[in-house]
Amino acid sequence: MSAAPDLDHLRGWVGRSETLADRCDPARVRQLAASLDLDPAQFTDGAALPPLWHWIFTTPLSPLGEAGPDGHPARGGFLPPVPLPRRMWAGSQLEWLRAPRLGEPLRRDSSVESVAMKQGRSGALVFVKVRHEWRSGAELLMREGQDIVYRDAPPAARAKPNPPAEGPVWREPLGANPARCALVPNEVLLFRYSALTFNSHRIHYDRRYCLEIEGYPGLVVHGPLMATVMATLAWLQAGRRTPHSYSFRAQAPVFDAEAITVHSVAAGSGARTEVRKADGTLAQTGEMSWGE
Repeated sequence: MSAAPDLDHLRGWVGRSETLADRCDPARVRQLAASLDLDPAQFTDGAALPPLWHWIFTTPLSPLGEAGPDGHPARGGFLPPVPLPRRMWAGSQLEWLRAPRLGEPLRRDSSVESVAMKQGRSGALVFVKVRHEWRSGAELLMREGQDIVYRDAPPAARAKPNPPAEGPVWREPLGANPARCALVPNEVLLFRYSALTFNSHRIHYDRRYCLEIEGYPGLVVHGPLMATVMATLAWLQAGRRTPHSYSFRAQAPVFDAEAITVHSVAAGSGARTEVRKADGTLAQTGEMSWGE
């Protein structure tokens, strides 16, 4: 059992800020496109960046020597040092003024907006709200609210391992409405997304760590990766139009080798998106709007 969080201490991080600079590198965009089985040649200089693909840019850098046993950087820098072992990107709310364009400079200005705590069935939960603003030069491109949840680890359990996956990414043709694709996340996809987002958390690529230390049945599929697939499907369904807003919420974890289906249902000037597991469990939901 982890130490009880000191909420007053953690709230000392409210207002803390950081700025990270990068470039909307076409090579990295094409690498993500190839990882999603999309044609990389379509992503050329000056093209609009698909929704949520900006997460592969302005990723925080940390020395290897500062990585903890789970691969995460040491706590207590920009984000508060919450003494709970499991961290989840629970959801985001995004607004576009315009999409970043391939080849242009990017800057992310971030600040910790709030820290709150409540008791859940598994113990203490700490909720951290982070605000991001994305700019190119002086021009504001996007606003983003990010919800991070910290919780304790459950008692160790021996999970039945999932078999390794060998399926491709987009397994079925995209429909008109609803649009649908099937996805079997495998080790290669998770490794590529971890590399593109500079995410060294071992739950996404170290199977032995997942089974023996965390008690998971397999590698954990990144929540942002599933959100990116949902948003990309809605973007393709809408003829590659940049949305006005998008929000998503994580509902249940997905592990590699689990077959999932991704849906986008267009309605009026928006679309509802979701990820479902093979047993029907809802893993993620999202809402996209074109603001008309």
